[in-house]
Parts: sequence; structure tokens; C-alpha cells
Amino acid sequence: MTLTLLLDLDDTLLSNDIQVFVPAYLKALGNHLAAYVAPDKMVQELLAATRVMQANNTAERSLEASFDQAFYPAIGRSKIELRPLLEQFYDDVFPQLALLTARRPEAIQLVDYALQRGHNLVVATNPIFPRKAILHRLSWTGLALEQTPFSLVTDYEHFHFSKPNPAFYTEILAQLGWPNQPAVVIGNSLADDLLPAGQVGLPVYWVVDPPAPIPPAFQSVFQPLCASGPLRNVPNWLEMVEAAGIRQEFITPQAILAVLKSTPAALDTFSLQWTRQQWSERVEPNEWSLSEIICHFRDVDREVNIPRLEKVISETNPFLAGMNTDTWAEERNYQQQDGPTALREFIEARTRLVARLQSLDESDWQRTARHAIFGPTTLQELVGFITTHDRTHIQQTQKAMQAFDL
Repeated sequence: MTLTLLLDLDDTLLSNDIQVFVPAYLKALGNHLAAYVAPDKMVQELLAATRVMQANNTAERSLEASFDQAFYPAIGRSKIELRPLLEQFYDDVFPQLALLTARRPEAIQLVDYALQRGHNLVVATNPIFPRKAILHRLSWTGLALEQTPFSLVTDYEHFHFSKPNPAFYTEILAQLGWPNQPAVVIGNSLADDLLPAGQVGLPVYWVVDPPAPIPPAFQSVFQPLCASGPLRNVPNWLEMVEAAGIRQEFITPQAILAVLKSTPAALDTFSLQWTRQQWSERVEPNEWSLSEIICHFRDVDREVNIPRLEKVISETNPFLAGMNTDTWAEERNYQQQDGPTALREFIEARTRLVARLQSLDESDWQRTARHAIFGPTTLQELVGFITTHDRTHIQQTQKAMQAFDL
């Protein structure tokens, strides 16, 4: 069995004491921008904007957009004005911080082992840095992207959720096209890496040396397959996970919400690559175009998912009729609708759906209904069906993008 490995970067693949690195980074950046903004003010506003970015909990804007909206007005400078200076900083100054870090030979050995086994590798670092900064740190590990076939490297330009939001992990899986093989998470932070991964049902390995048992407070969240120990022992754990033949499910309220958030987020990121022609072009005669997929997502949320949710919440054990929404693509002429507009409308509808679910208490998730096709069901099961629908159409989107060579 092949696996998808979501690998943390700092103090997992790279020895990097964040308590030392971050102050040095802030000092260097403050000095570099000193002619435009006082260093103390720059640091204060950068940290405040980072908190805003990390609090982002919808697909309405990327992490970069959240940061920009908070940071640049606060320092009284525009991004366009500072862009050349920032590019110079990340090209010439940031690499000097490599002296504060150290390679981990066991990380290189782990990656070599995983690639030999045919595993899919993702650098799942907290995406609160620009891509240039993250790729520099990755190169310091000896595993530069140019030489190592990582499937994805997370960054603030292309992600909407950061650690410790559980949706960070489902956004990764959505951007990968929801691979059929199970995913596991390997990281050093219980609170930032492993707890959110456990909350969506992913097996986790806590990198800790000397070895230590997983604290009792976390054991209720983690699966039996979860383990802890030094990085060099990860291959043995991976073999155990492979042998177990796990089936990954996203059925708890926390996991369901994370998947629901990740779908519009991934589509928003995907759309950055699409040309106007690709939005409306069908790669196969019987396959939907990208615009048709987005319109389908939008109308199903607006006219099926949200009304059903409200019906189950407001009525006692209501009957829910089945609906054939696949015919809407032709009936409503999705092919001729504006794809980017449909995407914005879908993100708005999905944000409303998620907000409504987040307002419910635990008992509400167990409210019952009678479905014309599925029979007796609960709100939790019904919303779980939405996540299955999401994953199916994300895979369809990924297939279309592969046909376009994206």
C-alpha cells in the first residue's frame, strides 16, 4: 500500500529552533525595510497581521490576501511600493539565516526510503511565509524542490488555512485531488501538527527524541496507529501503517467541517491556473467543463444542501425528497455561464453552509430525517454525503486539469 506523507518542515525535516529563528528573521526584515517603516512598528504590525492570517477560517481569501489586508494599511505603505525590496530581502538576505539551522541526515534517509516505497510526499509546513522563504528553508534540509519530487509544498500564496486549523490538512488533500491512498502526518508539535491532523482522522507520528509517550490529553483524539519517537524510526511505523491497510474516513463533525471548507479553497487555488478558454472547454464530450463543475457546486449548495440543512434543524424528522441535479448542467446552460463569477458565488454559499453548521451544538448533528433514497438518516450523515460529493467532483476537476497539463 502506498501512502501520502504530510511532512512538517521545522524541527522535523530541518533542525530549526523557532524561538531563535523568528526573532532573527524579524530583525533582519525590520532592518531591510527601515527606510520605509520603523523596525519596531514593522515587527508589531507584521505579528498582528500574522495573527489575522492564522485566524482565517473561510475560503473567501488566501492567507496572503488576509495578511496583506491587515499589514500594508497598518504600516502606511503599499505592497506595490515595497515589493522590489521584499523580493531583494528573500533573494539575498533571508538565505543568510541558514546558519541558524542544521540538516538532519535522518530526514534525507526518510525521504529516500519513502520515495523508494512509492509514497507520495508533501511538505506540510505552516503556510504563513511566502513561497520563496519556504523553498529556501526546504533547500537547507538538503531536499531542494528542484531535486526532490515533492507533490506539494504549502505556502501562503496558495493556501487559505494554516496550522492548527484542521482544514489545513484537508486543503492539502483537496489540492492533491483527494488521492485514494491513505494520508499520514509526521511532525514535532503536538498542538500545531498532530492535534488538528488527529481531529480529521489522520494517523500521526510525533517526532520526539528522546522518545516520549503521547500525553493522555491527546490520546482520545489520536487513532491506535498513532505513534511517537525519533525521526529515524518513522520507516518502521510506516510499514506498520501499510500493513494495517487503513481506510480513511471523514465522518466526525470536525472532519466534515474541514472537508467542506477545503473544497472552495482548493477550487480557488486551482482557478489561478485556468485560462478563459480552459474554464469552458470540455476535455471529453461527456465530461463537464470546469465552469460546469463550479456551477454544479454552487447550485447544489444553494438549492439542495442549505435548504435541507434548515429543514432538518427546524422540523422534527422531516421527509427529504431525492433530487436529480446532474440534468441542471444542460437545462441551465452552465457551459455559457461565467466561471469566475460562479466560483465567487459558490464560495459565498459554502461559507454560509459552514457557518450554519458551526453554530450547531452536538445534539443538533444527531437530528433525524427520512431521505427518499437513503432512508432514515441523521444530519451528520447527510452532511457527510456532501463531503463525498465534494471529493468526487474535486477528483473530476483534477482529471480535467491533468488533461490541460496543469
